[in-house]
Amino acid sequence: MISDNMTQVLANADQAVSHARAFFESARHAVRDRVAVSGKFDAALAEKEQRALHAMAWMATVVEALAQTGIWAHRLNDAGTFNAPEQLVLKIGFGEYLTQLVGGIPMGPNEMARPVDFGLTKEAQAFASHDVVATFITHGNSPENRAELATLISQGSEISDDLFDEELMMVRDMYRRFTNERIQPQAHKWHLNNDLIPDGIVSEMAELGTFGVCIDEDFGGLGLGKLAMCVVTEELSRGWIAAGSLGTRSEIAGELISTGGTFSQKEKWLPKIASGEVLPTAVFTEPDTGSDLGSLRTRATKADTGWTLKGNKTWITHASRSDLMTVLARTEADSKGYSGLSMMLAPKPRGSENDLFPAEGMSGGEIEVLGYRGMREYELSFDSFQMPEDAVLGDEVGKGFKQLMQTFEGARIQTAARAVGVARNAFELGLSYALDRKQFGKSIVKFPRIADKIAMMAVEVVLSRELTYFAAREKDKEKRCDIEAGMAKLLAARVAWTNADAALQIHGGNGYSMEFEISRVLCDARILNIFEGAAEIQAHVVGRGLVSPRNG
Repeated sequence: MISDNMTQVLANADQAVSHARAFFESARHAVRDRVAVSGKFDAALAEKEQRALHAMAWMATVVEALAQTGIWAHRLNDAGTFNAPEQLVLKIGFGEYLTQLVGGIPMGPNEMARPVDFGLTKEAQAFASHDVVATFITHGNSPENRAELATLISQGSEISDDLFDEELMMVRDMYRRFTNERIQPQAHKWHLNNDLIPDGIVSEMAELGTFGVCIDEDFGGLGLGKLAMCVVTEELSRGWIAAGSLGTRSEIAGELISTGGTFSQKEKWLPKIASGEVLPTAVFTEPDTGSDLGSLRTRATKADTGWTLKGNKTWITHASRSDLMTVLARTEADSKGYSGLSMMLAPKPRGSENDLFPAEGMSGGEIEVLGYRGMREYELSFDSFQMPEDAVLGDEVGKGFKQLMQTFEGARIQTAARAVGVARNAFELGLSYALDRKQFGKSIVKFPRIADKIAMMAVEVVLSRELTYFAAREKDKEKRCDIEAGMAKLLAARVAWTNADAALQIHGGNGYSMEFEISRVLCDARILNIFEGAAEIQAHVVGRGLVSPRNG
């Protein structure tokens, strides 16, 4: 049995993480041997060995989630707040994820990452035989621990989300109140009506500073960094993913201009983005290209009075009500791949219900979607659309792809935070229904398999949240964190979906009714594994990074 002495439990968790890291290293070296030639990553081999490469990325993700959850537990213990619910989260989380490392990590609905994928069956057996690992596997995620955690939660116990920072906790409290009072009561109605987030709500979000969280104070922002952005996004997404996502476009545009813009472009756009006066939209994806940005065909051509844009874009979020487009376009006709792509800052008039795109040379239509409403998705067509003389970001032609890559870390961390918020929303809806619903003379939360779902949803919210916060903290240190950001998005998106699915199952037939909020949350959760880099692309990015020379 796992000791009740928390000092010993934490020490055991530390040892388990150390063993898990060593086990992962054996997997990393095995995969590197398959995908590298003379120590250099080989794209063709990586495609051939894609399953092993992606499985290794998932293995790294699980190990890092355990490590960050252990650090969270230590911080709580040091603060004297490592209480029964948090202790159970640690035991169950370690028991489950250590078991996954040995028995199989879910990469998708019908795909598992197993040690045999790396030829590491013996190494997996040796890893599982370490005393601390075996103890967590045998006794950590036990029926008794899950039942106890579900009981504590049902009785009103909350699991700590302490950030150990007074300012950040104030930000969380402010956005939690705003979400509870202004977003949650109306979100499902807006979703069912396919309404845009009301202008009044957008204005209130602007007043809170939502659109300038990471923009420098010199340009009207809050200058708070990526961890603060995660807190804001998580709380808003807990009410409705659209509310949490509205700031994504401002985050992307703000970072593009902050890192790559001229001083004039910064002065012109950043204060307006931060205040919410200007709502941006990201115009990158094209029909049939998906994540293959090197195949973009939309052309930006120099004209006598600026630039003109010609081509088609798709899956453009919040395109009609936006005021500024960040457009990735090809400025060199003969260029191929990523070379010759430029990032354009293209202002446009804000559309209305009766006239979506009142701009000459621009047209488009709405793409009807399952969920992720509130901003709406559009396909766009440009035919000699006019852009200003200073449209090229940073006045650097041909640097667009490089400039965009600099924003991907922040965007993926923000997406992970959205997923954590959605996962939390699903947990809260599932718990509320399980407490209220009576069957056979008692609340259904009393039944073991319902209690199991409640417990596991709560545990995985913590693991995905702590991994996301870790990625944000690394970004705030101005470190390269494409691997950490990718891992956070991988895990948080998976947890959002599994939590939504579990919560709908708790609702039974009612969950399949559009009348109940969980139907919306399920639809919203599904997009998280697709946008800002599909899970397969994300695993590839993480895997490639892990076998590159900078990782030893």
